[in-house]
Amino acid sequence: MSKLCDLIRVDMKPAFGVTEPGAIAFAAAYARSLTSGEISAITLDLNSGIYKNAFTCGIPNSEELGNAWSAALGAVGGDHTLLLEALRPVTPEDNERARALIEGGRVTVRLDGISSSILIRVRVEAESGYGEVTCRGSHTNVVRVEQNGTVLVEKQENGQSGGGDPCAAICDCTVHELIEYAKTAPLSDLAFLREAAEMNLALFEQGRAEGKTPITEQLILQNGGEVFSCDAHRSARVIACGAIEARTNAVARPAMSITGSGSHGILATLPLYACCTVDSCSEEQLLRALAMSLLMTIYVKEYSGRLSALCGCALAAGVGTACGIVYLHGGDAQAYVRAINNIASSLTGMICHGGNPGCTLKALTGVDAAFSAAELALAGVSVDEIHGILGASPERTIQNMGLVSSPGMSETEGTIVGIMREHKE
Repeated sequence: MSKLCDLIRVDMKPAFGVTEPGAIAFAAAYARSLTSGEISAITLDLNSGIYKNAFTCGIPNSEELGNAWSAALGAVGGDHTLLLEALRPVTPEDNERARALIEGGRVTVRLDGISSSILIRVRVEAESGYGEVTCRGSHTNVVRVEQNGTVLVEKQENGQSGGGDPCAAICDCTVHELIEYAKTAPLSDLAFLREAAEMNLALFEQGRAEGKTPITEQLILQNGGEVFSCDAHRSARVIACGAIEARTNAVARPAMSITGSGSHGILATLPLYACCTVDSCSEEQLLRALAMSLLMTIYVKEYSGRLSALCGCALAAGVGTACGIVYLHGGDAQAYVRAINNIASSLTGMICHGGNPGCTLKALTGVDAAFSAAELALAGVSVDEIHGILGASPERTIQNMGLVSSPGMSETEGTIVGIMREHKE
C-alpha cells in the first residue's frame, strides 16, 4: 500500500500531443538513431489500438495527421530520449523532409492484428543499414532493438510480466484500500500531483490562446462567459474538455498522462481541480481527490486494457472523477460503490474511434456522467447490483467492465478500424 504513490509517479508522464503519435515518433526516432545517411524506407507495424488512435490525430509542430507522418517526423526530427515528448524538437524543415519521404512512397504503415495489447514496431532503412525498434505493453516499453542483424536489446514481450506495465500490482488492492490510501497517505507523498493539474490547465490555456478550442468556447458561453464560475460542474466541463480539445488539435504543449494517455490524465485531474477552485477547497482536499481519481483510473484501465474499442477516457477517468467528487463531499464507503455502479451502468460500451476532436465530446459526456453518478450516489441512489454487468462488489463490477472491453468488443474494434481504413491513410 505504501508504494501506491510511487506507482502513480512511475506511470504519470508528460506527453507532447496525443500519446500514440508520440509513441510512434519515439520508436521511429530510436530506430533512426541506429542508422546514418539518407533514409530509404520506414516500415511501421501497429496493433489496432495504436493504429486507430493515431490515424487522423493532430501532431504537434506540424499541420499533418496520422501514423505515417508521426513516424516520418520522428525519424527525421524526433529525439527518442524525450520519450512521449519525442516530437518536441521537430522544425518546419523537418516537416519538409518528412513530406519528401511520404510523397516518395518511402513510408509504409501496416496493421498487425486487432488487439488491445500495445505493439509498435518501426524499421528505418538508410545508407548504413537498418535499425528496428519494438515496443510492447506500454507506449515506450522497448522490448527489442535490432541493428543490421544484431539484436542489441531483447526483453520478454509480455507487457504484464515483462516490465512494460508498472501498474499491474494495483490489482492486488481492493477499491476500499485505494480509497483509504488516498484519504490517509502523508501529504508529502502526494504533493507532486499538483504538477499534473497545473500542466493540464496550462494546456487548456494555450489551446484557447491559439484559437484551437471552438467546442470549448461554446461551453464557456454556457458557463456565463467564464472559465471558472460559481458552478463547479460547468467549470469542470470547460477546463477538462478544453485541454483535451487542445491536445487533439495538436497544440504544442504537454499534457500529464496516466496509463499512457494524456486525455485520461486530463479527465482524472481537471474536473476535480475545478471543483476545488470553485468551492475553495484546501490543498489537502485537492491532493487527496487527485490521488483517489488517478488510482481509480489506473485500476479500471488494468481491466479494460490500455487501448481497446472502449473509450477508456470517459469510462476509467469517469470512475476516478466520480470517486473524487464523492470524497470532496464527504461521502461514506457505500457512496463510492454507488458512484462506480452508476458510471458502469451509463458509460460502459462507449466506443473509441481514434484520437481526434471527437474526444472532446466524449470527455464532455464523461464529466457529465461523473458529476451525475457522484451526486446520485451521495443522495443514496444507484443502479442495483443485480442488474446488467454490475457485480456483487466494486471490484467485480470493474472486472466486468473490462470483460466488455476485451474480449467483448474485439469484433467491434475490427469493425471500427475497417471503417476508418476506408479513409486514405
